[in-house]
Formats: sequence, structure tokens, C-alpha cells
Amino acid sequence: MSGIAEVLVAVGDDIFLVEEDMVQTIRFDEPSVDDSEMQNDDSGNLIGVMETKQIAINYSCESALPPQQMAWCGMDSVLLYWDEDLMMVGDPVHYFYDEPVILIPECDGVRILSNTNLEFLQRVPDSTESIFKIGSTSPAALLYDALDHFDRRSAKADENLRLIRSSLSEAVESCIDAAGHEFDVTRQRALVRAASYGQAFCSNFQRDRVQETCRTLRVLNAVCDSAIGIPLSIQQYKLLTPVVLISRLINANCHFLALRISEYLDMNKEVVIMHWACAKITASPSTPDSHLLEILLDKLQLCKGISYAAVATHADNCGRRKLAAMLVEHEPRSTKQVPLLLSIGEEDTALVKATESGDTDLVYLVIFHIWQKRPPLEFFAMIQGRVLARDLFVAYARCHKHEFLKDFFLSTGLIHVVAFLLWKESWDMGINPMASKGSPLHGPRIKLIEKARNLFSQTKEHTFESKAAEEHAKLLKIQHELEACTKQAIFVDSSINDTIRTCIVLGNNRAAIKVKTEFKVSDKRWYWLKAFALARIKDWAALEKFSKEKRPPMGFRPFVEACIDADEKAEALKYIPKLSDLVERGEAYARIGMAKEAADCAAQANDGGELLERFRKTFVQNAIFDTLKMPFQGAS
Repeated sequence: MSGIAEVLVAVGDDIFLVEEDMVQTIRFDEPSVDDSEMQNDDSGNLIGVMETKQIAINYSCESALPPQQMAWCGMDSVLLYWDEDLMMVGDPVHYFYDEPVILIPECDGVRILSNTNLEFLQRVPDSTESIFKIGSTSPAALLYDALDHFDRRSAKADENLRLIRSSLSEAVESCIDAAGHEFDVTRQRALVRAASYGQAFCSNFQRDRVQETCRTLRVLNAVCDSAIGIPLSIQQYKLLTPVVLISRLINANCHFLALRISEYLDMNKEVVIMHWACAKITASPSTPDSHLLEILLDKLQLCKGISYAAVATHADNCGRRKLAAMLVEHEPRSTKQVPLLLSIGEEDTALVKATESGDTDLVYLVIFHIWQKRPPLEFFAMIQGRVLARDLFVAYARCHKHEFLKDFFLSTGLIHVVAFLLWKESWDMGINPMASKGSPLHGPRIKLIEKARNLFSQTKEHTFESKAAEEHAKLLKIQHELEACTKQAIFVDSSINDTIRTCIVLGNNRAAIKVKTEFKVSDKRWYWLKAFALARIKDWAALEKFSKEKRPPMGFRPFVEACIDADEKAEALKYIPKLSDLVERGEAYARIGMAKEAADCAAQANDGGELLERFRKTFVQNAIFDTLKMPFQGAS
């Protein structure tokens, strides 16, 4: 269809299709009855118009009044209805009714519904006509007659079979088809017996055709019963499908028949049983929950894998929350069980089921639900005893809800864990891109560390952490003051050693001494730090002065190492001779490339020639070590 207004106009023997901007002649060969419409013209002619705009029927009904109803009767004819008169067009057949009727088209006929009766009008099927037509000699009629002779023990039965032997398959198929179109059970049985009789002499016929037809007829006869009231022809049944028929039966509360048909046709019974269970709950408002549960379980257990959760949901919607809770206990699938438990307010049970399932997604679902519904302390108490739930909550809260996590650990008495969290927060605040060096955030950082120290001090097992937090806070304060004085953001979050070294490099010896005193830095470490700091800025005069202040606690090795590290051999030579250990002195000479002096020290060292041998390998091309080698060999 074009989707715009169109008009059919008959002029003489031609029919024209008039559209908004064009006129075209309609031509057709054979009518099609798909998606058809019918109407009367002014002269009383009936015109059947197809979707393809072809005319299927043009019939003069000899009536000036248009019919009240028109309907296709299967694929073959049209019914017209006036008051008390129903006419089938063609070779007209009239049916008279004393009461109004409604025409309901079907795929193979028309239902005629009145106030008292329901009738079905259809063309007699070809298979039925070929068997029961007066004087019929078709193979199907002869087969049907052969069965009658066989029942009467007449030899005529064998004669009939011989006559149709070449068409026996066709005869059997016609009997089966005719049986399917019959509504009378006695005649159905006779036709099926005729088909079975002929099938016994037909080796190339499908053996399951008779059984399949019998199964279908049993279903149709069951639903056609007046107690059910769903009369269907076999063609309607095939188009409707058994699934839809079952759906109609359960909607009509014919659950027992629907269940029997499902079992008979090997269909899934779950839909029927679930619908029955829901209907039973709705229809039993006064039945005690425990008694109703027994009734429901007795039927629900007939179907493995049935969704108890769906039935429980219906019970909850009907206000039977206790019954819903009892039903959902039988649901084997946690993914359906847990959400329903939450919806009916059974959070404790939902948490148990979720943790038992081991499904982390379900556990998180329960956690977030309870988190929103319960007070914090009650929520903490619920998850504390569930290891999986507690661990998942802690993992989530560490990333997203630090304050809530601290409350949780405080409520469970894990004070030291809260202290570690506070300490970590201070570090996170330090690496925050918005918290630049020397920013006001250092004040809150120090407060967090002091809170952590106070919490650590409340436990005997974390004395070290308490002291470390105290010194960390003290160091941050000093570093913040140094940055404020120097206006250089280079101190915060550096170590004590780096802080001292930086102070010396900047020439702030007083601040370096203050840090040394505050944190009780040993003299040995102090000499190492200051020597390397002065060597770094190449203040050799200050380094020499520092070496003469008093005798270094660990000798002059820090000065030698600092000079060598700065690649200043001349400065190193000021301190190497002052090394008291001959091995250290020899190694120092060797590091600055003075082989002769290194050899002299090695010769004087009382180490069994080990240092000399090492130097000999280092200075391979130097003959000095070869000349010193012989005396040691002779001595050995």
C-alpha cells in the first residue's frame, strides 16, 4: 500500500485506481485471499478487494441493503449477514437464525456466535468428501469400506485392498487427514482405525503419522469438552501451537488439564505449575502460611529447576511476606534468591546466602543494600562475623570510603588499623597534585600523623609505630619551617639525612645542627653527611676546616670517600695519608690510580698478600707489583 488516499472506481468492465496525482487500470488474473477486504457498491454488488488491489469476488447479492456483517469463510467463500439471514455467496446457501449472531473469521472457516450457541461453518475438507461422498470409489473410500468388511469378517476387505494397492499410501493419508478434521469422536476413531488397517499393508508409509494424529486428536477432544469450552479445528490448533493453547488453558484456570497436556506432549511443565501456584496463593487468603506452603511444595517439586523465587515474589506482592520468605528458602539459585530476600526485608538471611554462594557480586549487592538501610553500627555488626563480606567491604572502603572504614575499625576495636589509615591519608595528602610543597595542607597532614601517634600509643604492641609517627610529625614541622625560611620547596617529605645534607649545601649549618640534635643523629653519620655535602658544593676549604675541628670519630675515611666521589684526587691526597688502616689507605691510592703508593701500602699490610694480589690483577701492566711479588713468595 502506498499509504495515501486511494479510490477504486468501476467504469463499465474496467476498474481504476484513483490516487492524488495519477489514475491506473487494475488488472488481475487469479484472486488471492491474503489480507483481504470486502465491500458493497451502490448497486448491491459484493466486491472483494485484495491488498494487491485485485478483485477476488464480484457477486450480485440482490439486496438493496448492505449486509450487517461480512466475513471470509476459510479460503473459499464469503458469508453475508442480514437480520436473521446468513448467506454464503456463490451458489447461494441461506442459514436462518432466530437471534442475532456474530461472525468470527478463522483460518479454515467462520465461528457463528449467538446468545445460546456457538457453531462452526467450514467447507467440507477434500479428504472427508472423498471418503463419505455417495458412490465414491476413491482409494480412501475403498479403504474405509475395507475396514467395515474386515470387521464383518468379509472377504470383500481383501478385494478392496487389492484394488487400491498402488494407491494405498494415498488412501491412508486421506483417512488420517479426514480424522483430523472430524469433531465426532466415533467417526475419528473409525477413520484412524481405517488408516491403521491400511498402514499394516503399506511398508513405505511413515509409521508415526497415525500416532501423531491420535495425540493431536486427544488434545483437541479434551479442550473441546463443554467443561473447558475451547473448540478448535486441527488447522487452528497447528497455527495456534500447543504453547499458546497451554497459555489459554492456564489463563482460564484449567491448570490440571494444561498439566496433563504438557506431560502428554512432553512439554515443559514449569509454566503451568508456576501459574497454578500463583493462582493458588491469590485464591487462598485465609489459608495459614505453613499449610499453604506444604500444598505448594507438593506441586512445585514435580518440576526440577522451577523458579521458587518467582512464586515467592507473587506471594510478597499479595501481602504474604512470611510465605514468600519460606518459599525463597527452597530456591537453589543464589542469583534469584538473594535479590528477593532483600526485597522482602530479609537482609540477614540474604547476607548469609550471598556469602555461602561465594559470588562477590551478590555479596556486594547485599552490602550496599544494608549499608543504605541500616545504621552504621548495626551494619558493622552484621558484616563483622562474615569474613567474605567484611573483607569485600574493607577493600571497597579503602578506595572510596576512608571515613566510613575508620568508623568500622574503631567499632571493632582495631585502633592500630585506624592509625595506619590516618598515616596513609597523610602520605596521600602529600602526593596530592594540589598539595604543592609548602602549602597549607602540611598543617592537616601533621594533625593526621599526631592522631595516628595517639592511637598507636593506646596499644602496647605498637610502641615503635607511635615513636615513628611522633618523629615524622616533628620532621614535617621542621621541614615546613625550613621551606618557609628558605622559600624553597625542597625539604618536605625528604629523609633526615637528606634534610641535613640540604641544609649544609644551602650553607645553613645552624639548621643542620638543629636537625642533628632533634633526632639524635650520631657523630659518625654526621661526619659522613657533612663531608659529602661540602664535597658536593666543592667547598674544600670548609671541608678541610671541618676535618681539623676535632678528630673524626671514624677516622678520615668520609673525607677521602667524599673527595673521590667528587673526582678530586688532589683533595683526596690531603686525607689518604691520614688513614690509619693500611688496607683502606692502599685501596684509596688504587682508586685514584696511584699504583706505587698502593703497592707500598699493600707490602706493609699484614694480610698475607691478599691486597697485593688484588692490586696485581687491577694493575695488570704495572711492573711494580711483579717486583713485589717474589719476596712474598719466598716468605711463604
